[in-house]
Amino acid sequence: MNLLQDVWLPFRLQDGSHQNAPLSEIANPGIVDFALPRADFQGAAYQFAISVLQTVFAPEDTYQWLDRYRQPPTNDELQQCFEPVLHAFNASGDGPLFMQDFDALESAKPTSVAGLLIEAPGANGIKQNTDHFVKRGIGEVMSLEMAVLALFTIQINAPAGGQGHRVGLRGGGPLTTLVMPQGELVSLWQKLWLNVINREEWDYAEPDFNDADVFPWLAPTKTSDKKGTKIYHTDIHPLQILWAMPRRIRLQPLEESAMCAISGAESAVVVRQYKTQNYGINYAGDWSHPFTPYKWNPKKPDEDRLSIKGQPGGITYKIWDALTLTEDSESIGQQSAGVVKHFYQLTRMIEWDDITTPRLWAFGYDMDNMKARGWYSTSLPLFSLPVDHQSALLSGVKRLQNIASDALWQTRTQIKAAWFERPGDAKGDTSFIDVAFWQRTETAFFNAVHALVVSAADDDSHLNSEQANLWLRNLRSVCVDLFDEYALADIGSERSIVKRMKARRMLTGWLYGGKNMKNFIAEHQIAEAG
Repeated sequence: MNLLQDVWLPFRLQDGSHQNAPLSEIANPGIVDFALPRADFQGAAYQFAISVLQTVFAPEDTYQWLDRYRQPPTNDELQQCFEPVLHAFNASGDGPLFMQDFDALESAKPTSVAGLLIEAPGANGIKQNTDHFVKRGIGEVMSLEMAVLALFTIQINAPAGGQGHRVGLRGGGPLTTLVMPQGELVSLWQKLWLNVINREEWDYAEPDFNDADVFPWLAPTKTSDKKGTKIYHTDIHPLQILWAMPRRIRLQPLEESAMCAISGAESAVVVRQYKTQNYGINYAGDWSHPFTPYKWNPKKPDEDRLSIKGQPGGITYKIWDALTLTEDSESIGQQSAGVVKHFYQLTRMIEWDDITTPRLWAFGYDMDNMKARGWYSTSLPLFSLPVDHQSALLSGVKRLQNIASDALWQTRTQIKAAWFERPGDAKGDTSFIDVAFWQRTETAFFNAVHALVVSAADDDSHLNSEQANLWLRNLRSVCVDLFDEYALADIGSERSIVKRMKARRMLTGWLYGGKNMKNFIAEHQIAEAG
């Protein structure tokens, strides 16, 4: 099976129906999305298709990018561009195989293909019978198509995997951020093309597709069982960032008719096992993957930048600035993904309004070392703001985020004070309070950010008193509502009521008279807060 020639990917059409087609169909205006049975596979399919386009069909400049955005290529044009790399995209057969080790790994012991699924319990979890919530056997047999997507997914997200099983180039479980047009029925081509970077913006030498400089599986793996074997960004062609292969894996396909546990469809070629060997490619140092944002400590210039990872509680506006805005100063070090920075360059040529401006799709695993705690996927606003105005916006956004974080801390603290006699010693997960807070204040936050964007156009990102008061009133209302819901939901004893009302007074006292609140009111000249 060749991934650039054969029919293997499921697509969703404008009428809601699904159809399997070759990758060259992505320019068909009737196709609006992929139709994969798992959220992580859906994200992987986007990254796969964008990476193929970036590798073989990248536009020379913004003008060519715009032409292809408005007028997609034909299927034949795309297939012709795929020709030079067909040899690197065989999923089965003789010769090098896509994202699989050059060596057949004959001496490695076969293991269940379910192990390619990031959330699947490991061998120790099965042995210790601790797989209570994520059950064993979730993917014991896969079609070759689904096994390839599982393989690609683990290679681009690879978490820590035990001794010598290398972490992905972006670190284990990175967040991916893609630019998405408004509207579900927008063509898949526009969704993909918005994330292909023109060659003026991402400048790199013409690649040689016949060696392993771009596709590492075309040659014996550069193993990492000895010192001095780390691979840095200067050692490879920049496009290998899209095709990094930290894990040594070989699928074991069988010509056998069976039902795929992932898709539920009958398949004539299935995968039940794969082989793996440790000490694959050890990517090290600083990288700038075009789909992922990074942060660093500007006070420690010798430290590597770190990709932003999924965290408990999901993807909320508390990290929105780090996903969308770039700043390298003495106090802030953050960089949005390359595709987001490319979007800002496009704003010079495309006039988007509030209805047509693309949004940010952010998704990824929340990993605790080798354990997947959850999968998050959300859509967040983007604004048509030139790069040279972002610093002014960022300072205003940080002020909003900081006061929101302070308000959440006060709310959580006083809820615990109402619940417990010794709140400082109380244990347990209270993240549900955080989740509710971020969700309920999100609309007000982005309304305030929109106002900041408008003023940032004049290099003075500042809320007027009315806009600031709206934000403040929403913040106070949500905090008090959360306290009442979680701390005053039951009547309780007279003693407990006294304790809870005291906690409520402490919360409202801070909301109306806390130092940070007073500073915010004075800064924005709010005459009547509340």
